[in-house]
Amino acid sequence: MFLRWITVAYLAYLAVPIVLLVAGSFGELWLNTLLPTGVTSRWYRDVATDSSFRRAFASSLVVVAITCSTCTLVGLPLAYAVFRAESPRVRALVRVLYQLPIALPPLVLAFGFILVFSSDTLPWLGSIWLLAAGHVVLALPYFLQTVVADMQRLGLRTLEDAAESLGSRGWQRFAHIVLPALRQSIFAGLIIVAALSIGEFQFSNLVAGFLNRTYPVVLLQAFYGATGFACAATVVLLALALVAAVAGGLTAGGATRLKTAIA
Repeated sequence: MFLRWITVAYLAYLAVPIVLLVAGSFGELWLNTLLPTGVTSRWYRDVATDSSFRRAFASSLVVVAITCSTCTLVGLPLAYAVFRAESPRVRALVRVLYQLPIALPPLVLAFGFILVFSSDTLPWLGSIWLLAAGHVVLALPYFLQTVVADMQRLGLRTLEDAAESLGSRGWQRFAHIVLPALRQSIFAGLIIVAALSIGEFQFSNLVAGFLNRTYPVVLLQAFYGATGFACAATVVLLALALVAAVAGGLTAGGATRLKTAIA
């Protein structure tokens, strides 16, 4: 019974702010009261027609697309190299290295980018490509961890050894065994990357230029204005996170079924 009440309290702790945000997004006025007064849907219309939010939303989508594409192109070969490394020490060292950005605060990375890329030699600060490069650094470890872990769980080494004994070459094994088996894992990793990228604030707030501000950066500024507008804009971001969570859950279920089928 005690554990049940702890669980209920924790779920309420998570749900109450979200419920208040949703209520505020439909409230006409919210000043010094627990709940807003009045009901309206105009805040969502204002968010949809606001040029700064539409530009920020488009910038976030571009950054997410670049980040996901780069993580796939860089992460897949790196994950495969880590998985195929013969020495356990080498695998452990590489894992420590690619997981360093997780321990590195985004503010530290942002200050480093500002120092390096605001110089006359590399005047790239504020560009959307530099912003996406920082998102890749922050999100790549999560993609690698997802893919490498699934490579081990799916037992791909056994399948590759069997294919090699039948005369299959390295690129053939990668294209016809590794990639099809990792389809669900790659998708799950990209969902994590997309969720991290679209919600990232600390790095983006310091590095993004005025024309390339991402959605969370503009969202913070909205809270200095109308509360209902800011709540509606936040609910849009929560909806995106919910879609990513549902897609991630469905993908995880597909990966589990694939692992069972292989076993």
